[in-house]
Amino acid sequence: MNRTNNTDERIANMTFASVYPHYVTKVEKKGRTKEELHQVIKWLTGFNEKTLQKHIGGESTFQQFFQAAKVNENAHLITGVICGHRVEEIENPLTQRVRYLDKLVDELAKGRKMEKILRTR
Repeated sequence: MNRTNNTDERIANMTFASVYPHYVTKVEKKGRTKEELHQVIKWLTGFNEKTLQKHIGGESTFQQFFQAAKVNENAHLITGVICGHRVEEIENPLTQRVRYLDKLVDELAKGRKMEKILRTR
């Protein structure tokens, strides 16, 4: 297995609940709210608040999290660099979706307007 496959596997098996507190901390440090974070996550995944809370409190891996999601049809509009990789060039679909989420959280933390984050025109 090469390094990319190891990374893909590690990401797939990481639980959403273990990463979620880091998302909250990141956005709140920059003056954004948990509600805004939830809005971004729900936009990407199609989850409602009840389903999102289930994943926050559960043991869903990112693989299970995104298997349950209906990824937004405009997710392909998320571009840029995250963790040293261009999200639009990531070949593994699950890793790409996780990095989409990372990118959206970064944009929220950087103060980008919600309309831009949610790719509304």
